[in-house]
Amino acid sequence: MRIICNVSIVEIIGTMQGVITKEDVFGALRGVFDPELGTDIVELGMVQDVEITPAGVVTLGIALTIAECPMRSQIEDDAVRKVSALRGVTDVHIDIRAMTQKQRSGVMERARKTARDNAEPTRIDPKTRVIAVGSGKGGVGKSSVSVNLAVGISDLGYRVGLLDADIWGFSIPRMLGTSERLEANDDKVIIPVRVHGIEVVSTGLIVESEETALMWRGLMLSKALEQFLHQVDWGELDYLIIDLPPGTGDIQMALSRLLPQAEMVVVTTPQKAAQKVAIRVADMARRSYMPVVGVIENMAGFVCNHGDRYDLFGSGGGRELADSIGVPLIGAIPLDAGVVEGGDSGNPVARFAPTSAAGTALNATAQRVVELVPPVEDETCTARIARLVEALEAQPV
Repeated sequence: MRIICNVSIVEIIGTMQGVITKEDVFGALRGVFDPELGTDIVELGMVQDVEITPAGVVTLGIALTIAECPMRSQIEDDAVRKVSALRGVTDVHIDIRAMTQKQRSGVMERARKTARDNAEPTRIDPKTRVIAVGSGKGGVGKSSVSVNLAVGISDLGYRVGLLDADIWGFSIPRMLGTSERLEANDDKVIIPVRVHGIEVVSTGLIVESEETALMWRGLMLSKALEQFLHQVDWGELDYLIIDLPPGTGDIQMALSRLLPQAEMVVVTTPQKAAQKVAIRVADMARRSYMPVVGVIENMAGFVCNHGDRYDLFGSGGGRELADSIGVPLIGAIPLDAGVVEGGDSGNPVARFAPTSAAGTALNATAQRVVELVPPVEDETCTARIARLVEALEAQPV
């Protein structure tokens, strides 16, 4: 009987003689975890040098995010213990150093990717398209865009959920005209409120009144989002629209970890100030491995009854932002009093005034989102290739 294996004669002899290789050392160090970043120091790129003398002395160059990292002693002790257990090792020395800014960025990127890859399953079906609507700053109309996107996509015949993840600044219930309370079933699972044909969850449907202030800190915000994803019976959805709080804080980072399938739409207004802030959201999304679908420019000019156009907030910011991050501009929503009226009365303009300037633009934007991120069952290889080609063509040369 012939036994075939991939181990070379040299490796067998080396093992029998107790010769240590760098591969052995790296293998042992994969058992050393950074408790804060949640993965091993090899995967994180923290092991920079491995030197082995003929006498079996191993010297490790380990770079920490900061030289006085609180976990330094634990990482050093674990590394010495793991490597010392290798056959042929007589001594272990650790050379601790601090990372450069570039190296720290790379480590955090790998840590975020690992967290996404190891995310626990939520009650959101993996086939559900998750569209996170983000902005760099408040006041750009992100929530009104989220509401009208949800309604517009629903009117195209899809099953849609809307999660108000702006935990402090909840406004979705008002914009949809509902004051119902969230309730749990016998299995202690929260049932969304159904309004205008979409499934809705918001902290505004939990608090006593619309005027109640939620004084929660960062960890509680992340836990609230986690509960909305793990303890809500969302049912079968084609799309879940998530209205994010402005900025790049705890909620945004938690979302990328909890819902690896999430993709982002960035909302900005035309002026440079909003555009430059919004680019940070796109940067955060990409560094968290969350694809950016495109840019929506809100408040993109005002056309009066006489037909004259006024660019009250400037012009071109949305296009410039889209070009700078290499994604399409998927919508330009004009200033329209109907958006405000619809939000105050709970009648989204995309449905209740579909032929208005803003209603027309919002419904076209919803159609464009569906084209760029089609339902899973409708997506073909050809459609996926077309999306990739379009994204490449949109990138600046």
